[in-house]
Amino acid sequence: MRVITRYTVGDFLVSFGLTLLVFTFVMSVGAVVKAIDLLARGVSGFFILKVFAYNIPFIMTFSIPISTLTAVLLQFGRMSFDGEITALRACGLTLWQIVSPIIVVSIALSFCCIYLNDALAPRSHLAQRRLLLQVGVEEPVNLLEEGRFVRDFPGLMVYVAKKDRRKVEDIVVYEFRDDRVRNVRAKSGEMRLDRTNNVLFIDLYDVRIDQPDKENPLDPTRARYLNARHYPVRLDFADVMKSGKVSLKTSDMTYGELISAIRDVRGAFPHLEYEDLLKQRMLMVVESNKRLALSVSCFAFTLLGIPLGLKSRRKESSVGVSISLLVVFLFYFFIIVANSLVRRPEWRPDLIVWFPVLFSEALGFVLLARAN
Repeated sequence: MRVITRYTVGDFLVSFGLTLLVFTFVMSVGAVVKAIDLLARGVSGFFILKVFAYNIPFIMTFSIPISTLTAVLLQFGRMSFDGEITALRACGLTLWQIVSPIIVVSIALSFCCIYLNDALAPRSHLAQRRLLLQVGVEEPVNLLEEGRFVRDFPGLMVYVAKKDRRKVEDIVVYEFRDDRVRNVRAKSGEMRLDRTNNVLFIDLYDVRIDQPDKENPLDPTRARYLNARHYPVRLDFADVMKSGKVSLKTSDMTYGELISAIRDVRGAFPHLEYEDLLKQRMLMVVESNKRLALSVSCFAFTLLGIPLGLKSRRKESSVGVSISLLVVFLFYFFIIVANSLVRRPEWRPDLIVWFPVLFSEALGFVLLARAN
């Protein structure tokens, strides 16, 4: 049994290592394009290498689950095609005994992904953002993250639901003036960049302004509501570019920081209205569940990939890659849906990311039991 375990695990690790290199390289194409752009701007090669290195851990949070599924499909498709599974079962081994070493390895890979998603990838992503800001090559527009209240600009807190190049939708701006907080909401807007003065303008359209009462600013019943067709907002990012200090995005937070922020979201965002507070909290809840689901997917993909590989009975790598890409596409589709529903917390988008994981595990167990 030890010989068989060494054989199956060794074969799997070789396939996994090769597929990991391929998928990581393919996903790094965007970083390569950015590196070429930095080189054209006169940025040093060492700095570009650091930016590229900081991007690798974040990419690997996605490439490791894909590589796990692909390696499993390739290995068991080949073993089934060559008759090795039939020979091993003829020797008295059950299918569970044959596949159990690979399942154990997939659990170990899930723990590696938990570490990546918990600490290494968020901190690397934050370090990359700070590096790009220090040399002034980060686009100020990127400071506005979809679905998150951004507090990088002095006297303002900005929320953008959707961003498409220079156009934005469903914008919320909190303006802090003395002891008063004015709430500005707009259906759409367009961004204009003034690099000379380091200012980003947002021209808001179809605007509603909540003007608090001067004598009782904390009493919402005395607030006035004003409507406007156009309202310009000035975002000064000069201090941000000079200091290189930016507020943490949800993708920059460790898992512990996410949990702390979720438990005390009112303390982190004391001025937000209740509806906006729910959106901000759901954004962080979805992010935390997405990271766990991505990590556990190594185990889920292994359970599903083993019977699919046995059924395919193909030795060609193209078949395994095609099946894995299809499964992964469906998996990430649910993640995209969950992110798009952050503005509807009553629909519980945090649970949507778990549907493909639980379905893959359940279907994998059923198919394995039938094959056994």
